[in-house]
Amino acid sequence: MDLVAPDWPAPPRVHAVATTRGGGVSSGVYRSLNLGDHVGDDPDAVAENRRRLAAALGLASRPRWLRQVHGTAVADAATAASDPEADAMIAAAAGTACVVLTADCLPVLFCDVAGSRVAAAHAGWRGLAGGVLEATVAALVASGVRAGDLLAWIGPAIGAAAYEVGDDVRSAFLANDPQAAAGFTANARGRWQLDLPGLARLRLAAAGVRQVHGGNLCTHADPQRFFSHRRDGNCGRQASLVWLGP
Repeated sequence: MDLVAPDWPAPPRVHAVATTRGGGVSSGVYRSLNLGDHVGDDPDAVAENRRRLAAALGLASRPRWLRQVHGTAVADAATAASDPEADAMIAAAAGTACVVLTADCLPVLFCDVAGSRVAAAHAGWRGLAGGVLEATVAALVASGVRAGDLLAWIGPAIGAAAYEVGDDVRSAFLANDPQAAAGFTANARGRWQLDLPGLARLRLAAAGVRQVHGGNLCTHADPQRFFSHRRDGNCGRQASLVWLGP
């Protein structure tokens, strides 16, 4: 199984990984480690892919999958029902894996320097503009950690060179954050190239998170390793997971 190890200085108790396309049983446009159960793939293949992932990572319990809706809701693993409708989750218990699915959107993983809390957030442009990262930081702070003690890692996502958007997307960001203009570059077609990782760094810094890593893997540019909705249309989903060891 081809896995990406986050390049962040997390404490030893924190475990994190991002999956790629390799190592599963799905076929066609979902080849091969599709972990999304909502994209039209064979449910049995998705279930086997998820089983293989849990086995490869040595997880004792099922990862906490979310029903993602491009919103800003943050679930707490300690109290949330199975598969809650949310775009982020926090956890403090050992062995509880927070996980988000993406195919161009930003997966952002969090931990604190003491290794007492973890979180995973799904941030497409709507969620990022709406404040899902700030909401995740706020939930972690409410659970008892300082924003300044948090680390974040931005996983594989579409890069600015491949992500063209219109004025509507830019306006959605600038309406509440004029500094977001730094994340948009005008192109020759009268549209904009959107730097999602760059905007995420700005949002995290404003929320008090100073230690931000990753953001250098483009899903669109690497069809052999990553699913990309912008590149392929109907496709599978990769996952980014974070959990605490004993």
